[in-house]
Amino acid sequence: MSENQSTLEMNNHKGLGKVEIAPEVIEVIAGIAAHEVEGVATMRGNFASGVVERLGKKNHGKGVRVDLAEEGIKIDVYCTMKFGVSIPKVAGEVQDNIRQALINMTALEPEEVNVHIVGIQFENQKPEVEYEQEM
Repeated sequence: MSENQSTLEMNNHKGLGKVEIAPEVIEVIAGIAAHEVEGVATMRGNFASGVVERLGKKNHGKGVRVDLAEEGIKIDVYCTMKFGVSIPKVAGEVQDNIRQALINMTALEPEEVNVHIVGIQFENQKPEVEYEQEM
């Protein structure tokens, strides 16, 4: 793999041709796998992904960066945890879930899965009940 490579090629043992996987596909798989773990509140995105989500389109690759290097696939995940969870335990589960999802879906094993905790989400307070005044 070269650093300028935009897709990941896999050898097909049946001789039917080649299979190419775009890094965006790996981002989506990793994003969904990370969000499935209990204790992960949200994934960090940028301003553009936030605007797109408000328009109704879900961005499953949000908060995930994939680097295709000579050494292998390196994945960085940026997430916010729920208040009260064990951060090391949940981060380990995120790493395991991403690794297993990639192996199951693409037969690729990542070299690194780095989990970056960028915040803690506290439980939302219950909204106060508003009473309408009779006139």
